[in-house]
Amino acid sequence: MRIDNVIAAPAQLTQTPELATPTTVEEPSEDFGHMLMDALKEVNKTQVESQRLQNDFMANRPVETHDLMIAMEKASTAMQLTLQVRNKVLEAYQEISRMNV
Repeated sequence: MRIDNVIAAPAQLTQTPELATPTTVEEPSEDFGHMLMDALKEVNKTQVESQRLQNDFMANRPVETHDLMIAMEKASTAMQLTLQVRNKVLEAYQEISRMNV
C-alpha cells in the first residue's frame, strides 16, 4: 500500500467540487397551430393511403381485402373525428362571441 495515495486523498476530499452549471433543458415548443396542422396531415395521409389501396383494388392489383377495409375504416374514423373536433371548436367560438364583455 502506498502512503502517498493515502496522504493525497484527504486533500482531494477538501476540494470543493465544481458546481455544475445548470443546463437549461429546452422543451420543444409546440403551439396549438402546429399540433392541429400535424393532426390534419395525419388525417390526409390516411385518406391518401385508403384511396391508393382502393385504386389498386379496382385495377386488379394484389391487395388484401382486409387491408383495404381497415384502411377505409381508419380514414373514415379519422375524418369523422376531425369533423367532430371542428364542430366543437365552432361551437366554442360561437359561445365566446355571444358573451357580453
